[in-house]
Amino acid sequence: MAKKPDPAKSQPFHASALTAYIDAGWKGVPIPIRLLSSQDDVNALPAAHRRWLEAQSFKLGQRKPVFVSNDDGSIASVLIGAGVTAVNGRSTSSRSPDPMARAELIAGLLAQQLPPGRYAFASTFTDPEMAAVAWGLGAYRFRRYKSGEADAVPQLAMPEGVDAARVHAIVEGTAFGRDLINTPASDMGPAEIEDAVRLLGTAHAAKVTSVVGDDLLTQNFPLVHAVGRASPRAPRVIDLQWKPAGASVGAAAALPRVTLVGKGIAFDTGGLDLKPSAGMLIMKKDMGGSAAVLAAAHMIMRAKLPVQLRVLIAAAENSVSGNAFRPLDVIKSRAGLTVEIGNTDAEGRLVLADALALADEESPDIMMTFATLTGAARVALGPDLPPFFADDDAFAADIATAGLEVADPVWRLPFWTAYESGLESPVADINNVAEGPFAGAVIAALFLRKFVKKAHKYAHFDIYGWRPAPKALGARGGEVNAARAVFEMLATRYGKA
Repeated sequence: MAKKPDPAKSQPFHASALTAYIDAGWKGVPIPIRLLSSQDDVNALPAAHRRWLEAQSFKLGQRKPVFVSNDDGSIASVLIGAGVTAVNGRSTSSRSPDPMARAELIAGLLAQQLPPGRYAFASTFTDPEMAAVAWGLGAYRFRRYKSGEADAVPQLAMPEGVDAARVHAIVEGTAFGRDLINTPASDMGPAEIEDAVRLLGTAHAAKVTSVVGDDLLTQNFPLVHAVGRASPRAPRVIDLQWKPAGASVGAAAALPRVTLVGKGIAFDTGGLDLKPSAGMLIMKKDMGGSAAVLAAAHMIMRAKLPVQLRVLIAAAENSVSGNAFRPLDVIKSRAGLTVEIGNTDAEGRLVLADALALADEESPDIMMTFATLTGAARVALGPDLPPFFADDDAFAADIATAGLEVADPVWRLPFWTAYESGLESPVADINNVAEGPFAGAVIAALFLRKFVKKAHKYAHFDIYGWRPAPKALGARGGEVNAARAVFEMLATRYGKA
């Protein structure tokens, strides 16, 4: 019998996620931060400040802070370029076609660059909430395995008019998901993923159940079992269900059903179709889909969106042993379709298929899958712009718009039905891969859609789950792509907190 998870051993919500903000009860005077977006902004500064900028070879487009000191050497104010290219001479337009170059995201850079202290923006933003969120995301640090005390982070006074609770929900949820991805697989196996779900459930009074190990066979999750059976760490399907507190049975039943399904492959060796060492290096992130789902779920529950939320995570470790599933094995799925295994390294779509079949049984209004599913998605769009797939044009437009609104961009790719023929098998109902190197992300999405019959709206996100280099919204490491985009879309659709 599998050992029951112990939620007490899980990492709590990221302890420093909210220490990036000044406590509302603090009565001091924070250090002002002034954004300089144009030459006019520079000209409005005192003459001594302008001379100091010139001495620093300041450029409006460099986005690096310049410190102005008091007589005692302490920081009096911070100046940072947020616009065009130079203090003197001809200027170019401050508008950038890059949606990730918006002025609000400078807050994330400052949270990484400024020394500890208490700060406040003396400049206004078009979207002050985005600036506040960017600060918190930029301040994120992963220190679970670092000895000594945690580094102090600079703190920001919440901009005027911003809903602090909403900002906290977004930053805390994102940090929680990042922590899960950044934790090495030695400490983040299927049981620890379940611990994280149970921790989330306890925090929000949600119901959490699981089906573990050989019980997957008796309860009809054969694909999840096949993928995870070679590991000594038992595979499982984890099920979280939540509704807003105080909703009566009748009222709760009338709320829209939103189901999020996450790929929770704790580590992916590739199975018998073994990955090379370079391909295995950051496979601790292969549970990034489950982390993104949990991040979004925390935001939804903390904001108390009026929905019936269900989170399903198929958690397993794709290992190698004598009982590992093999290429050309045929396995019957929960939905009844038989699947020929063309490649054991295409395991994520297998575990998701069983979870999708379960989710689809109750005909949710919205169902979405999150998975680090294909390298083809990264070849197509790179690490920072995850593709997503949706049949409903209006629904897809809402997702894309929300992603741009909150600087969590996604890009729609098609469920190109003509490619379904690539999944045909001579011996089974379907193969888990297609022959040939083309359209891998589309093929994977089409495979998943085979298991969606009753959901009213369905979207699939093929995320990377990782930031390969530091950017404004965070350091190198785990990232819960599309979680904030989905939360924004749902909050817009069903009512913000």
